[in-house]
This record gives sequence, C-alpha cells and structure tokens, in this order.
Amino acid sequence: MANISVEVEGVSHRFGPVVALEGVSFSVAAGQMFALLGPNGGGKSTMFRLLATVLPLQEGRVTVGDFDLRDRARGARAILGVLFQHPSLDRKLTVEENLWHHGRLFGLSGKNLRRRIGEVCEPLGLSERRGARVEILSGGWQRRAEIAKALVPHPQILLLDEPTTGLDPAARRDFWQHIESIRTMEGCTILLTTHLMEEAALCDRVTILDRGKEVATGAPADLVAGVGGSVVTVVTREPGRLIKLAHQDLGVEGHRSGGGVRFDGADGAALVRELNGRFADIIDSVTLAKPTLEDVFFAKTGHGLNE
Repeated sequence: MANISVEVEGVSHRFGPVVALEGVSFSVAAGQMFALLGPNGGGKSTMFRLLATVLPLQEGRVTVGDFDLRDRARGARAILGVLFQHPSLDRKLTVEENLWHHGRLFGLSGKNLRRRIGEVCEPLGLSERRGARVEILSGGWQRRAEIAKALVPHPQILLLDEPTTGLDPAARRDFWQHIESIRTMEGCTILLTTHLMEEAALCDRVTILDRGKEVATGAPADLVAGVGGSVVTVVTREPGRLIKLAHQDLGVEGHRSGGGVRFDGADGAALVRELNGRFADIIDSVTLAKPTLEDVFFAKTGHGLNE
C-alpha cells in the first residue's frame, strides 16, 4: 500500500432493489490523476460518495490512504479534500470567510490558517477576490473558490465530482490548467468523476463504469490502442437501410450511434471510398477518425457514452 492512495476491491452497492455498483475494483497510485468515466446512472456518483465517506460501505473493501473505510472512515476524512458537483459555498459570505470557516472545521486557526488561505488562493488567481462575496462571482470564479476550499486542510487526496459542470469551454480550460498546477505544487492525488471523454483523456489512468460495472481500466492511450483501426461515422436519412446494404454488399457490420451509423475497421479510408461509391444516394456526410475513449466505451458496451 506504500504507493497506493486509493484501493477499491469488489465494491457493490444497492439502493433498495436498484444495483448501483456491482463488484467494482480499481486502484489509484499516489500522485496520479485518475478518472471514473461513464454515463449518467453508470455508478460514478455512488462510488464518489462512498470514497468521500458520505455513504457507508455495504459490500467490498475501500482503503483511502492507510484507512480502511469499513472501520476508519473518520480518519480518512482528515486526508481528503472534496469538491462536490453542487455548490457548497455560502453565497452571502466572502471567499475568505468561506475558507476561514472551513479551515476552522479542520483545526486550523490564526496565522497558520491565514497563511494557508493565501497559499491556496495564489495559484488559482483568487488573491484579489478574497474579499468578494461569492454571489457576485461568475461560475468559473466560484468553482475556483470551491477548489480553494477543498485544498485548505492540506489534503493528500483530492476528490472532484463532475468538476466542470456548468462551466463554459474557456472556464473549463482554465480549470484544468489550475488542477495540473495544484497537483504539481500540492503533491496530492486527484480522483475525479466525469462523463466527458476529453477530460478523462487528460488523466494518467481511467476506470470506465457502465450500469454499475467496471468495463475497462488503464491509461487512456493504452485503452484506445486496444481498440485499434479507425472509426467511420455516417450521417444518413436511412440508417437501417445503410446497415443492411453495407452488410450485404461489403460484409461490414454497422451500428446505430448518436443518430448516425458507425463502422469500425482496419482501413477506414478504403471503407469511406466503398461507402461513398455504393451508397452515395442515402449518405449525407462521412467522418473518418482515430478511436477515442468514447470508442473504447462503445467497443466494451455496445452503446455510446451518452446514449
């Protein structure tokens, strides 16, 4: 366990008759940035709540740092920083007042707490906004303040639940730049949940969840390499007919995906020429691309990430 920050073994969880997690296992090495990737309802939020000790374990084993959550959840809380999906700041207080009250909950006070607030605000660009009330800040600045709050108690492990929810593309880019800077400066392990493949691709390792089950775990590049080949996506007014004709005439299998038809093959360029040559009358557009984490998800589950 010396180099492992989080270890999850055979975790299952139910809400009445509903199975939210079923036999999920993965581990996160110290200093890594790790993502739980999956669709809404895939089990990410339940796993996050278990790791954050908001939910009690029902089945399996989870170790956070040196703490087994079955009997030492309180100890684990002392080494965690948690950024929930929904805002947790008091909007009527200033940024500094929010951070001050949070630090006091972890036993910090006086000069040490004041110094720590300065340390977490500086890399996030919050120094000049420490005295601003949260309610007047934009969504992006509020999210930065949420991160600062999670960092105040010097966490060894930072948990982020869908951290860029509600942010525009520019704010998302800024957010990830700050997260990478924080990882370098604070030396903490980062574990996040997301349904966005481009965010998961930024991480060192990913576990993909679907319908409560782990379907793949590994470095993003390794998972994508395992899919291989290329992906051809066709926009057509007659997807059913195209799938049937492509199978009959070309011997290739097509699948409905995101309102279009996708084909996987070793030689995507040749397949594009074949499709355009034979079925141009029912094809509106064709896209040829290299596989992504979304294609890994499709290959493992048979359906798209957002379907």
